[in-house]
Amino acid sequence: MKVYYRLSNQSAGGYKNKLPHATKEHCLRNTIKVFGEDSVVVIGDTLNEKTLTMVRSCGVRLVEVSNGNGSDTFRAALDLAIEENGDTEIVYLLEDDFLHLPASANLIEEALSMYDAYVTTYDHPDKYLDKDRGGNPFVESGGEVTRLIRTRSSHWKMTNSTVMTFATTRKRLVEDRDLLYKCSSNNITDSFQFFLALAQEKGIPCLSSVPGTSSHIETAWLSPLTDWSTI
Repeated sequence: MKVYYRLSNQSAGGYKNKLPHATKEHCLRNTIKVFGEDSVVVIGDTLNEKTLTMVRSCGVRLVEVSNGNGSDTFRAALDLAIEENGDTEIVYLLEDDFLHLPASANLIEEALSMYDAYVTTYDHPDKYLDKDRGGNPFVESGGEVTRLIRTRSSHWKMTNSTVMTFATTRKRLVEDRDLLYKCSSNNITDSFQFFLALAQEKGIPCLSSVPGTSSHIETAWLSPLTDWSTI
């Protein structure tokens, strides 16, 4: 598995209440610990000297870009992942504000060995929040209509969407690159529309592990059933 880690000094979407300990460095070092130093490639967008020094101290490969927005850096990571991997390689396109439990790498590999799909280990809380309360548009009575499947180590649900942090094969990325470009044509990415179109036009599912073994660090949207302040 190769992890393409999109790192910026900026915080996407303005101010968000995040876990106090989950700094840019902490999230990166957690990723390295879970997935391995040799697996991680940092796509650094307009990094300041302090952040550059931090990344170099982690021992991972660094590819610098000067985009200033998340969508262009997403496409840079996508193109690099396609350019330098074979079709069967698992590729994890990852934002810089996630934490992972140790099982995450194994679970991603399990799911993608069985399904031609997009995979996330983030159990997004919006899938349990009704649309009239600000949750996901397809959620009613505290849940979405889904199918539950199982790999050796986890259950998974077919979910209608996730954020722009996901894993799949390089072959899948090639086949869906036009759609990924279409959904990242502005300064921000539109993951919701991407996954809707993916399911409706191509029949490709998005699988989410339950419970989640990774989480966004915004306190309002932590993956449930884990105390992420201790990770």
